[in-house]
Amino acid sequence: QVQLVESGGGSVQAGGSLRLSCAASERTLSSYAMGWFRQAPGKEREFVAAISWSGQSTSYADSVKGRFTISRDNAKNTVYLQMNSLKPEDTAVYYCAAAEGMYFAGPRHSAYGHWGKGTLVTVSS
Repeated sequence: QVQLVESGGGSVQAGGSLRLSCAASERTLSSYAMGWFRQAPGKEREFVAAISWSGQSTSYADSVKGRFTISRDNAKNTVYLQMNSLKPEDTAVYYCAAAEGMYFAGPRHSAYGHWGKGTLVTVSS
């Protein structure tokens, strides 16, 4: 079973940038569709971005479109989330998720069978 480990979270001022990474251990990510989700305090987990196993297809939540970019390097078994122009409302725990055997999983939580433990992003005003 693939294990996912997120990194790159931290504290940043509004307008700043962070790059999150999601590394897979033990198995390759190349056959998995991938996604990023986030959960703010007191709120439900929400979709952020998704990418196909080939990297050719991507989708984003409207709230991050134009500011965040999802990408992947299958040779390094790593998926990235570049976050620019961060806002206080982006503050959340960010989770990486993998969908086995799917070309593209999109925004549905239920499509993803593997989840990381999350990394905290805090954006101050």
